[in-house]
Amino acid sequence: MTTTSARPGWLLPAGLILFSLVPVLAGAARVGQLSTGAQITPDNARFFASPVPVVVHIVTVSVYALLSAFQFAPGLRRRRPGWHRAAGRLLVPSGMLAASAGLWMTLFYPHPPSTGWLLTVFRLVFGSAWILFLVLGFTAIRRWDVVRHRAWMMRAYAVGMGAGTQLFTLAPMLAFGSPDRLSVALGHLAGWVINVVVAEWLIRRPTRRAGVSGPLIPALETR
Repeated sequence: MTTTSARPGWLLPAGLILFSLVPVLAGAARVGQLSTGAQITPDNARFFASPVPVVVHIVTVSVYALLSAFQFAPGLRRRRPGWHRAAGRLLVPSGMLAASAGLWMTLFYPHPPSTGWLLTVFRLVFGSAWILFLVLGFTAIRRWDVVRHRAWMMRAYAVGMGAGTQLFTLAPMLAFGSPDRLSVALGHLAGWVINVVVAEWLIRRPTRRAGVSGPLIPALETR
């Protein structure tokens, strides 16, 4: 009975780990190209010219994505609060570094042909929002405000995992040829918006579990 009741609590983390494999595997392939000296093309020349930012971004995003998924397991948070807090201490700087490296690449890497000014603006807005949400989540838990902490960390995760959803929002466009810059920008925007809308729904929905106050969302506690 215990095993059966525990399974639903692990379905969401397991699904998020699978979801996280999209950016993680894509990043691993990019690091593999850089480490093995793959052929330089117009699409990857900027990474070979300045590999440190992209490697930092890939490594920290991978840590952030995989560890964050376990924060959605309520049983693990209850049984191992020490692990939960330790993971939070690693997740916050990982997310900050990932977002900062992403902003650096947006500002200073040469833009490929598919990237226009609108996508650049979107990346700057959501990259900055990722950092802001992490800061707000961290400061909230320092005040022992668990509810706000959980909400801001959920929003940070939604923005940080935009690349996973963007695979699905961009794939239909790519299937029918080479989309223009506006379509690419809107496809990226749709990925972020979908994640944020789902996060807000989870944050604001009333709890259905007796004896639990506040929304049922993950806490990345750092205190």
